[in-house]
Amino acid sequence: MGVTVEYTTELADLEATENFALAVAQQLKAGDVIILTGELGAGKTTFTQGLARGLGITATITSPTFVLARNHDHPAGGLNLVHVDAYRVTSGDELASLDLETLLEDSVVVVEWGRGLAEALTDAYLDIELQRPGAVTDELITDFSDDDVEEPRTVVMTGHGPRWEGSSIA
Repeated sequence: MGVTVEYTTELADLEATENFALAVAQQLKAGDVIILTGELGAGKTTFTQGLARGLGITATITSPTFVLARNHDHPAGGLNLVHVDAYRVTSGDELASLDLETLLEDSVVVVEWGRGLAEALTDAYLDIELQRPGAVTDELITDFSDDDVEEPRTVVMTGHGPRWEGSSIA
């Protein structure tokens, strides 16, 4: 499956990250999968909060680090949001055990730390990477705080598969 479209932009702060997510939400439909990548503090939770708001989800969005997945139902029957944290997931089988495919009919699925695992969920997905300047990514992570860091970041969004073919994703 090839890359069909790529978009890169600079985001000045967490508010810009949330606003970017609001814009992405307007393009989503049931069955869409977003693989969200970035080190701790990169803005993954802030992005997901903005995405939820853009979808009309009113629930409080926090990182599902210790529960692996949280389902957020739309209060008025719109698109639901499934928020997955795959940081401690070690195999595609473990991710498959969450049975996410059954939720795609009426949901958007966001999988944090899902690169290399979540691509098997669908034939088309968005890969969104939030990059912090100067961040170190290969150190042992012991602080699982979901506090995003207030600093500029770069977002690289890549659409894969037929769903995003010919699409302008930003």
